[in-house]
Amino acid sequence: MAHNEWKSVGNGHLEGPVSIPDLDPSKLTITLTDTPKPLPNPEDLVFGAIMTDHMLVSSFDPINGWSAPEIKPYGPFTLDPASSCFQYATNIFEGMKAYIGPDGKPRLFRPEKNMARLARSAARLALPPFNTNALLELIKKLIVIDQRWIPNLEGHSLYLRPTIIGTRPTLGVAASDRALLYVILSPTGPYFRTGPKPVSLFAAAENVRAWPGGTGSHKVAGNYAPGFLPQKEAAKLGYEQILWLLKDESGWKVTEAGAMNIFVVVGREDGDLDVITPPLDGTILPGVTRESILAIVKAHTDGKLCLPGISPTKCLHAHERSFTIADMEVWAEKGQLLEVFAVGTAAVVAPVGRVGFRDDDSKKAIRDLMLPPYEGGMGPIGRAVRTMIIDIQEGRFEWEGWSVACQ
Repeated sequence: MAHNEWKSVGNGHLEGPVSIPDLDPSKLTITLTDTPKPLPNPEDLVFGAIMTDHMLVSSFDPINGWSAPEIKPYGPFTLDPASSCFQYATNIFEGMKAYIGPDGKPRLFRPEKNMARLARSAARLALPPFNTNALLELIKKLIVIDQRWIPNLEGHSLYLRPTIIGTRPTLGVAASDRALLYVILSPTGPYFRTGPKPVSLFAAAENVRAWPGGTGSHKVAGNYAPGFLPQKEAAKLGYEQILWLLKDESGWKVTEAGAMNIFVVVGREDGDLDVITPPLDGTILPGVTRESILAIVKAHTDGKLCLPGISPTKCLHAHERSFTIADMEVWAEKGQLLEVFAVGTAAVVAPVGRVGFRDDDSKKAIRDLMLPPYEGGMGPIGRAVRTMIIDIQEGRFEWEGWSVACQ
């Protein structure tokens, strides 16, 4: 597959279209390390701290397109100091995990979703397009080569970080017509070593994570660094994460929790439960875990599967709709706010124990919304969806072809 581009012939004239080579797995070269690293003790794994032996690399330039991909020993790059990735944050990435299934084969969880999101992020930052199927094929080959790094323990996995950075070596404020694509791997243990424990959130009104028309719905590097200072400020107040808000005519809308999507479980008068997450309005990252939880909640109510620990007759109504911090306070006062949990690739599901907030823009003392305490720290719906997602990821439960074996 090739891309069609217009080629400049000088004096502002364009000639084309010209065929530009795309990623081509048939051109892959593999250079294995001569010095394989010892495997770490799974009990000592810290998220993202240790890298495997190899990485996948390909570069793009406007004349030659994507270079022949390489799998080679993990190591540093040499980049021009003027590269646009340093100057203008032309950087995108994905977060994925590989697991060892019961058959001993490595497998990925809905990887086509990550590839599609990476392509959308590339388009949003005007980075070169690429063949998502080709990249996924290359990623599978890399995983097979480094599969010894996947801890064969429940709750453990191999974290994948596909990344594309702009490498145009000039300070001109323009899209990068050169890029470096690479994939690195890192073995990781459970996000919570002692089991899921409730986290605390501070609902900050002084800063926003994303805004309408921005890049909140894309996984771009520039979305993350601005959140580091508010995170530090929340920690000083005794909270572990930020509950990101965005004000509109309805009030302070809840958007995300830290770098994760958020769900609330609200009791209804008829005994059913509403499972609600904010809609994808352009400010919310379309998380793969988020989408998967919505799907299995609907499947439970439709009788297509039964969530563990939840009666098959219990109706769960999945909603993508906006709600505010004021809505959460009303639900809590009525005893209807039964669970709050954040979801994402790293933690899968993280229960929330309390939410601190100030009224509107005032400087009054912080008030806490306290969530019902549950044995083990996680409510029944959060525990059920977490267990189901992990069972699918690790190949113990087959569902909709979500778990994809790497050959």
